[in-house]
Amino acid sequence: MGEEAPVFHVESVALESKDCLQNSIDIGDKTYVISISDDPKSSISIKILDKLTLTWVVPTVLGSHPTPTNSHVAILVNNEKILIIEKGVALNDFIWFLEVDTPFVKQQCKIKGAEVVAWSKGVISEGHTPVVISGPSGVGKGTLIAKLMKEYPSKFGFSVSHTTRFPREKEIDGVHYHFTERSKMEQEISEGKFLEFAHVHGNLYGTSIEAVESVSDQGKRCILDIDVQGARSVRASSLEAIFIFVCPPSFEELEKRLRARGTETEEQIQKRLKNARAELDQSNSPGLFDHLLINDDLEACYENLKKLLCLDDSHEDSNDSLIKDGKAIACYSILSKTNSEILLQSETNEVEKGTASLLSLNLSFLSGGAPGRTRGLKISSFN
Repeated sequence: MGEEAPVFHVESVALESKDCLQNSIDIGDKTYVISISDDPKSSISIKILDKLTLTWVVPTVLGSHPTPTNSHVAILVNNEKILIIEKGVALNDFIWFLEVDTPFVKQQCKIKGAEVVAWSKGVISEGHTPVVISGPSGVGKGTLIAKLMKEYPSKFGFSVSHTTRFPREKEIDGVHYHFTERSKMEQEISEGKFLEFAHVHGNLYGTSIEAVESVSDQGKRCILDIDVQGARSVRASSLEAIFIFVCPPSFEELEKRLRARGTETEEQIQKRLKNARAELDQSNSPGLFDHLLINDDLEACYENLKKLLCLDDSHEDSNDSLIKDGKAIACYSILSKTNSEILLQSETNEVEKGTASLLSLNLSFLSGGAPGRTRGLKISSFN
């Protein structure tokens, strides 16, 4: 129960008082009021007005909150998130999200039996979504990924998978796998913390949301090398990704490559061929894969992969200066907003070095995760 609220209607506008700046956002039957004090040492407070019962509730706040400033704007992204844009702070710190009805927040509300909201930081990134690469065993996807990692070591990173099996000799926890107990992994799967998982030879294997986000936190683009079943699970999740399936030129060529490796018994080869035929059939499922790559010639296939990932010479990263000069001071106001994009305009007459006169925030790049983690979104700069 909260304290009784005064009888009035709260509009979705910024409200200034003597001691603080308030932004109120209406979402359904609730109004979220975000108050930031003029005192830089104070924190950001959040209260929720239930418009049906006219009572105030102070929610449990999860995640690290932005540094309080005396100038910010709150924008409703959708019924799950509120975008907070701060002014006069470094570019790397001026975009935040207050999650009010995301799957994670709903789950925490049930666990805690109370209202919950969660802060998450938006990051200025190159707008590169994770890449899911699938393909049957022996098709050469591992070689393609190895070439990609060798040529672009600072751009790409692997998510470290979880498994319940015991470590093998020379395997390092957190490097080769996150080795965990079955009960813990099953609990986290039930809590929605995994993008995909599978039972393999009596053990659980899976990719967690946090593992993917940790790669993004390093400023790298995450590569997920998973089977078709895993790709289907990721496609059904909240993660925005590019899905690529690598095909052999023919099934006969695939069998030839598998036998040429000389690493499997005949029984193992037959099992892999059976699985490969099933994966090739599933690769044509509508809406599953964005691109199909035929690996007939390795170098040609690799060049096509780079084109799909905008790595060839014809693509330049328009955000390089923005990212490198992330400590430049941000001072932008909203020029326009659609369901998928927010256009910001610089409020200064002379644009500071490292900043741009216009910034386009592509909201379709938002992804879910744990509280306090960064949320990726594409930001394009224009001068």
